[in-house]
Amino acid sequence: MASMISNLPSPSDEALALQTQAGSMEAFEELVLRYERRIFAFISQSCRNGMDAAEITQETFVKAYQAISQFDSKRTFAPWLFTIARRKCVDHFRSTRPASNESAPELSDTNDPSELLARQDERRHLWSLARRILPRPQFDALWLHYVEDMSLAEIATVLRRPQTYIKVLLFRARKGLAERLKPTRVLTKLPQNMPPAYEIPVR
Repeated sequence: MASMISNLPSPSDEALALQTQAGSMEAFEELVLRYERRIFAFISQSCRNGMDAAEITQETFVKAYQAISQFDSKRTFAPWLFTIARRKCVDHFRSTRPASNESAPELSDTNDPSELLARQDERRHLWSLARRILPRPQFDALWLHYVEDMSLAEIATVLRRPQTYIKVLLFRARKGLAERLKPTRVLTKLPQNMPPAYEIPVR
């Protein structure tokens, strides 16, 4: 019997959200375990202070728990949670002074951005460059698409924009990186297999 139970599939995020709506704290704790690292990584791209990023991460989950009754289980849970995280980031930056601009890291300009991202030792530097040179909506769209593997519709939900607008954001983000890395050649196609970009330990 024990082996049969252990072989049961794990409940979906949406199922756990429903259980949380019914009052299960254990279900919500499982959602936190599944998403804490991902939310922290997303927030860390905008908030360079680790303590602030951790605090905003906690605030995201507190807000999610408080608003869980508003979640529609017919939709995907991840975009709903990332929407809350993004709003918390916006609130944070509205209440603090903007950080001083820092010079972009030196990167080789002899490769296509998609090739750079495929390299373990260079992808972190390229994401750091993207964070520094791209407008925030473009960076967020790029991150959600390639790191979180969200569809255009899901990104549109998080950023609260039409899907066509998301396509434009991704195009401009890709083009902006290409121009920064290789000014003599503008690449207009999105890379097909952008690898994961973060390996951030949760402290």
